Amino acid sequence: MIRLDKMIRFLAIQRADGIMSEHSPSGGPLSGIRVLDLTSVIFGPYASQILADYGADVIKVESPQGDSTRNTGPRYEDGLAAIFLSVNRNKRSLVLDLKQPAAREALLALAATSDVFMHSIRPQKMAALGLGPEDLRARNPRLVYAGLLGFGTGGAYEGRPAYDDTIQGLSGIADIMARQTGEPLYLPTIAADKTCGLIAAHAILAALFQRDRMGVGQTIEIPMFEAMASFNLVEHFYGRHLADAPGPTGYPRLMSRWRRPYRTTDGHLCMMPYTDLHWRNFFTHTGHDAHAADPRFADIGARTRHIDTLYSLAQEIVATQSTQYWIDLCERIEIPATRINTLDDLETDPHLTDVGLFVDVADAQSRTYRFTRNPVRMEHGADTVKLPPRLGEHTRDILAEAGVPQAQIDALFASGAAH
Repeated sequence: MIRLDKMIRFLAIQRADGIMSEHSPSGGPLSGIRVLDLTSVIFGPYASQILADYGADVIKVESPQGDSTRNTGPRYEDGLAAIFLSVNRNKRSLVLDLKQPAAREALLALAATSDVFMHSIRPQKMAALGLGPEDLRARNPRLVYAGLLGFGTGGAYEGRPAYDDTIQGLSGIADIMARQTGEPLYLPTIAADKTCGLIAAHAILAALFQRDRMGVGQTIEIPMFEAMASFNLVEHFYGRHLADAPGPTGYPRLMSRWRRPYRTTDGHLCMMPYTDLHWRNFFTHTGHDAHAADPRFADIGARTRHIDTLYSLAQEIVATQSTQYWIDLCERIEIPATRINTLDDLETDPHLTDVGLFVDVADAQSRTYRFTRNPVRMEHGADTVKLPPRLGEHTRDILAEAGVPQAQIDALFASGAAH
């Protein structure tokens, strides 16, 4: 088994030209890794932000119009709106009009000195632009070429557009909600984009790790539909795992309409008795010894078969006392239980305050921006939080680093190929 500290050292490798990027946050495990990120909206930018938080030099490659999220939500200035702020910290911005051949050549020059190239464009369009995996890896065999797609190549849905709502519906989330609530619903969070962003980040890290051992990069594909179907079926494939005698899909405990915060006399409680001992203690300490001895609740298999009855009984019991009463009792008998935090409560939650999850950063105009830091803590890491870049803020610097002559850079700007 490879130790974690060795794996981190393996990942902190130099680019093919052996030059460490001065723009990587110092001390991060991915210092020296350069990422060209052509993705937009949430899926890809969330993945590349994770890499940036670990110290990679992430270059956000945008069209002259910029990522659409630059103007989604409240803002101090156009181009740095809330949704863009949430997934683009610690990056640099390069603007190229890839419809122009000169811009494409500049991007190829950058790819030759990069470690990762990631995009969320249809593979056929990338090939037409001369930016397919064969084109880029011919110039840089160590390149990890990552396609973040709606659907995997070779399937019936290949090439179709995909957004969080459509993937939530297609991957089973709307059905899961219908089974519990009686109505097909989307989760009120960008569940597909963010989940697939996490999967993309770990896939890219795995490819970098393999590159260090093999000496060459590779092409990888992260399709949203397949990723979310796999994610949802962790527990909900359920009886279909037994292929010779297939049972129903859907984990009954999660489908119960009673699985929700418990109402108390003055609010709500999030309580999770799970083990046999948890449930016996809950019933015994609330004066319901008969329920503690009920064979329907004796073990997890029996409880799962009678989950609606179990949860409805718990709801009736919890409704008789205050939230704080139950938190105190559950702490004494070691049952996990908490109050509900509203979204507005999170900034002042005592634990999140103690660990410093929220970080304030001032811009040149002394305006304060607030971010969540990388939630992961590493002994040999970096907690740098830099403001997301303005559109095209680093275009000249990045092109110069790639060795593009100054006269050519000026020509790119004059023609509109770069901004």
